[in-house]
Amino acid sequence: MAELFLTPLTATIFFVLACLAGYQYRRVWVKEGPRWQLWLFGVIAGACLALVAFIPVTAPG
Repeated sequence: MAELFLTPLTATIFFVLACLAGYQYRRVWVKEGPRWQLWLFGVIAGACLALVAFIPVTAPG
């Protein structure tokens, strides 16, 4: 299996996506919105944070 690495740009994109999904999760939670939206935004935020946390970041080249 090939080594997996994130570039700084993709790591930043995943982190920003996690922040936006977490923000939407909180908005739905406060308004007591539909549960499926809580699951959707929570899974997106968790997956993006897990990617950034467990896959090393390296500069290309």
